[in-house]
Amino acid sequence: MKTASRSTSKRPRTIAGTVSAVDGQRTQALARYEAALRLMQDGKFDKASAAFNQLLSTCPSDLTERIRMYISACIQQISRKESKFHSCEERFDFAISLLNEGNYEDARTHLKHILAENACADYAFYGLAVLASMTGDAHHCLENLTEAIRLNPRNRIQARSDSDFQDMADDPRFTELLYPEV
Repeated sequence: MKTASRSTSKRPRTIAGTVSAVDGQRTQALARYEAALRLMQDGKFDKASAAFNQLLSTCPSDLTERIRMYISACIQQISRKESKFHSCEERFDFAISLLNEGNYEDARTHLKHILAENACADYAFYGLAVLASMTGDAHHCLENLTEAIRLNPRNRIQARSDSDFQDMADDPRFTELLYPEV
């Protein structure tokens, strides 16, 4: 004769013993933590910050400091994108710092913003030429450098010694632009 089954559910067992509800909560918290990290890695700092803040109240204690650090990093990145510039030159300096960090799309956005405000900003065209050279876009490099030189002939001399154009050195169009026949 079979005995009536008990209404209590059995907890899974592992070699180490019974899995507790705390382990399940930790697993869920770690999954949410990893999701927030992915948001951060994708550059979605506002969403990542919100996810980390939500996680902070329920996370395991060993993750608390790390989560606070990530929240701080997200806030810094968010405020960086919302920077106010007092001049086009300040925006240009910021764009060049982004370029040096390898953040090409944000650098391009800032350089184009400068040109939207001042279509004669030779330094912005020069910056776009450097960016195009660094990303292997020879056509746009030459186009922007030509405009930078047209607006300010001293850019030709600067470009001759600028190591950022090293990938363009073998292009005969680049050589002709920097060393025109006299």
